[in-house]
Amino acid sequence: MIFSTLEHILTHISFSIVSIVIIIHLITLLGNEFIELYDSSEKGMIALFFCITGLLVTRWIYSGHLPLSNLYESLIFLSWGFSAIHMVPYFKEHKNFLSTITAPSAFFTQGFATSGLLTDTHQSKILVPALQSQWLMMHVSMMILGYAALLCGSLLSVALLVISLRKVLRIVANRNNLLHDSFSFDEIQYMTQRSNVLRNTFFLTYRNYYRFQLIQQLDHWSYRIISIGFIFLTIGILSGAVWANEAWGSYWNWDPKETWAFISWITFAIYFHTRTTQNWEGFHSAIVASIGFLIIWICYFGVNLLGIGLHSYGLFTLTSN
Repeated sequence: MIFSTLEHILTHISFSIVSIVIIIHLITLLGNEFIELYDSSEKGMIALFFCITGLLVTRWIYSGHLPLSNLYESLIFLSWGFSAIHMVPYFKEHKNFLSTITAPSAFFTQGFATSGLLTDTHQSKILVPALQSQWLMMHVSMMILGYAALLCGSLLSVALLVISLRKVLRIVANRNNLLHDSFSFDEIQYMTQRSNVLRNTFFLTYRNYYRFQLIQQLDHWSYRIISIGFIFLTIGILSGAVWANEAWGSYWNWDPKETWAFISWITFAIYFHTRTTQNWEGFHSAIVASIGFLIIWICYFGVNLLGIGLHSYGLFTLTSN
């Protein structure tokens, strides 16, 4: 009873924290005078990480197994994965930049997990025999962490595409304006128009340089996070194959879940291949990663909703066969 109450309290605290972090990010969009609030959002993400960690540990203690047995628990673990990515030391200098991805991701996943749709799965239950294996921790945790990292990296690629496309559209529009101003046949306003053209050109050059730097950072961090996620996904698939052989007598059965996991792996393998191809890294590889974002969600969530295949232990729970 005590553990259940503690879990309930930590669930609401963690969701409240991530909600406050989201509000802080929205406030900072209003103007530079609110930029100092970023420190508060950083502390909020740290507090979120420890709250969800405490939540998972509490549920682990009184359930007797790692909380990954149903959709509710996996969503909480996925939310923890988003916060854990934010805590990685290598991203220390770019936490403000990364929290714009990890905070909303944790907010939506945890918001759905605590919604009324998954009320029946909030109570922990005894695992079915097929799930009472040491491979549960290895396979499912690696897959969820892989999903978290791949989703974050893919979202950075989506942001790269949006900024790049906006940059192209604005350059085309501004070039048309500059050409119109340059070839003005009004001699009285010639000097004024020429001054405006030079000023606009300088302003556009500065903005383009800033966007170029931002695009480079997005591409850099997207590649690094996706690399981590790809490693987790590979380990998860391999450990799942070993577990499948023990449970079902075959390493691979082309189950819908297995098939989409394989499609996800192939998609991000193509992503890495595009980065080794000259003139394909950056924009083109971001397109592949954006496609991977959709495929990951199909693999993680969409296949479960279908309720078919060897991985279907119920629509929202993995505790009944």
